[in-house]
Amino acid sequence: MELDLTGDLRDDAYLILAGLVTPRPIALTTTLDEEGRVNAAPFSFFNVLGDSPPIVGLCPGDRSPGVPKDTARNIRLTHEFVVNLVDEALAEKMNLCAASLPPGANELDHAGLTAIASTAVKPPRIAEAPVSLECKSWGILEIGDNRLIIGEVLRIHVRDGILDPTTWRINPGTYYPIGRMQSPHWYCRTTDQFEMKRPG
Repeated sequence: MELDLTGDLRDDAYLILAGLVTPRPIALTTTLDEEGRVNAAPFSFFNVLGDSPPIVGLCPGDRSPGVPKDTARNIRLTHEFVVNLVDEALAEKMNLCAASLPPGANELDHAGLTAIASTAVKPPRIAEAPVSLECKSWGILEIGDNRLIIGEVLRIHVRDGILDPTTWRINPGTYYPIGRMQSPHWYCRTTDQFEMKRPG
């Protein structure tokens, strides 16, 4: 099967790519609007892109054609955001943050999540998240209808016990993020892991 995304299938690219390029990590992203109100929204078109400087990429789609979602609008205004990673314990509440709420409504309150102060940026992080990345926007690339937000990671908050402070490696059995699978409602667990050493 060969799929030509430059032709008749262009409008189906999201369904095809979102189903095949999996699992994807989930960025439960917190921002502030111009009035200081908190917004929290999950995105799976997200990943770490580099380490020198440490950067992440986040691609929030539009609410409707040409109308950016609150996350993208807030980042353009304030240049700051926090990526809160999602594990199994946080999954259901992350899903509640995806609800379409009235403008200005606080998704964290709606989901029963706790906002706590960040260190280097104004948007809060989420207390229940196993990992939070405080980010400053490095730039926003507009490619067609896509919006790629590149954020420099300034601070990382990690739940105690997840990282070995002498090796910076994950302690086995302490961190089980979930992954986004095919649209519309599929996710995966990461409890079934295996080790495969690279050849020398």
